[in-house]
Amino acid sequence: MKNELYDRIKVIDKALDEYLPERDNPQSVIYRAMRYSVFAGGKRLRPILMTEVCKMSGGREEDVMPFACAMEMIHTYSLIHDDLPAMDNDVLRRGMPTSHVEFGEATAILAGDALLNKAFEVVTEHGCNAPNAMRAMRILAESSGTEGMIGGQVVDMESEGKDISIEELRYIHLLKTGAIIRSSCVVGAVIAGASDDEIQAVDEFASNLGVAFQIRDDILDVTGTEEDLGKPIGSDVQSGKNTYVKLIGAEKSEELVAQYSSKAVSALKIFGEKAEFLIRLTNYLVDRKK
Repeated sequence: MKNELYDRIKVIDKALDEYLPERDNPQSVIYRAMRYSVFAGGKRLRPILMTEVCKMSGGREEDVMPFACAMEMIHTYSLIHDDLPAMDNDVLRRGMPTSHVEFGEATAILAGDALLNKAFEVVTEHGCNAPNAMRAMRILAESSGTEGMIGGQVVDMESEGKDISIEELRYIHLLKTGAIIRSSCVVGAVIAGASDDEIQAVDEFASNLGVAFQIRDDILDVTGTEEDLGKPIGSDVQSGKNTYVKLIGAEKSEELVAQYSSKAVSALKIFGEKAEFLIRLTNYLVDRKK
């Protein structure tokens, strides 16, 4: 699986490099800051999910690639802003100094803003001729906005240091982490021209995968190492964040990972053998150590 993922990452990185070139002009520092965070590494999970769902649903990788790269830019901008002193105040991301440490807070804020704008420049310039492009653009925008990722971040901050229920925590993660995982998969299906039943199955797959992925992250924040994760461990505990491990303990959290990942895999039955890669990817992600 690692080699298969590496091959897919190379394809996505090549496209990202083309869509986000360096610029030799008076504002060149913003391009350096944008590229610094985009090419700092990472799993490329969201663009891989988008391209693989598209292919599984009968679509073409070249049609969905602008949307996949746009999603990675949106995800990266959110990480830059999450790391800021006003938010999580993290100094390491993927084993490297965070953007505000490397470039200063003002440039980091602007780099995040620029990546969000660049994402929609890319899809309007390179993706507008893809099937169902306008619908896909709207899904991208909604999932990263106030009813998606940003909304989840707000509720997460509001809940810090407070006692919340497992249902409230699940709501936070369905928006903060899950919304753009869901939209990555749904956009892939939409661009492929999938049927309503297929899109519903993909949405169910992604919803369950997103929760399982987040619970694994919560577990790794307690059990992982800084070397493996590329960032300080225990930061959620120190900042008073609510996590699955905090609410129900590591053992029950592991049980939930198994339950949600099983639901994710079951949702893909409609696609038969075409879902084989995504099933293996799901098992790989939920069993990961970093």
